[in-house]
Amino acid sequence: MCLIVFAWRPGHAQPLIVAANRDEFYARPSLPLAQWPESPHVHAGRDLEAGGTWLGIGANGRFAALTNIRDPHQPPARKSRGELVAGFLTGEQSLEDYLAEVVGRSPDYAGFNLLLGNTHELWHFNARSSEPVMLQPGVYGLSNAGLDTPWPKLLKARAALSAVLDDPQPQRLLEILADAQTAPFAELPDTGVGLATETLLSSVFIASQSYGTRASTALVVRADGGRWMVERSFGPFGGRLGEVEIII
Repeated sequence: MCLIVFAWRPGHAQPLIVAANRDEFYARPSLPLAQWPESPHVHAGRDLEAGGTWLGIGANGRFAALTNIRDPHQPPARKSRGELVAGFLTGEQSLEDYLAEVVGRSPDYAGFNLLLGNTHELWHFNARSSEPVMLQPGVYGLSNAGLDTPWPKLLKARAALSAVLDDPQPQRLLEILADAQTAPFAELPDTGVGLATETLLSSVFIASQSYGTRASTALVVRADGGRWMVERSFGPFGGRLGEVEIII
């Protein structure tokens, strides 16, 4: 995942609203959103190279999502970050116990942001910090830096999410995620990848020959535990490959 905007509002009829784009090389094999045969309570996409996932839902209101931290100078990782999401969705540990375990083994992974939640709590952990943070009600954005780091695409997508919270239908969330407008040069962050790449990565929806938005996911969680997910899959240059809808 490279961009997640979400509204956390406990006590509301729709306590969690999520719109997220997964950006990745098109050559990396993956499966779209589906029920996992070996863990029927899990609904998520799957990275076929390492076996993990980037976003999904599990039993008892579990939700997890991941973004990487953009740093071209970080050393190679020993493990795939996607297993952090999969481990929480398929497991039975409490939020607190699982987060404590993640903190202890975070050096095994390249930089990441992890969102973990259930029907009562939502937590964020940035691997460059020392402690997870329990999130208060609000509208948030997460890209490839810290929570709410004011990159142009994050600000744009977060504002767009706020504007549809009166009626957060998945198709409206997917429209937010389809914005392919790049940011002006003067507003680009400097993450060490060069101007051309910064420009490419500055749009909410990324499209090129080899790298871009592979999946756009909308999730609406109801207070009664019901969940509505829609995922669109894409190939090179943003070519649309399919759409999956799950209502549980």
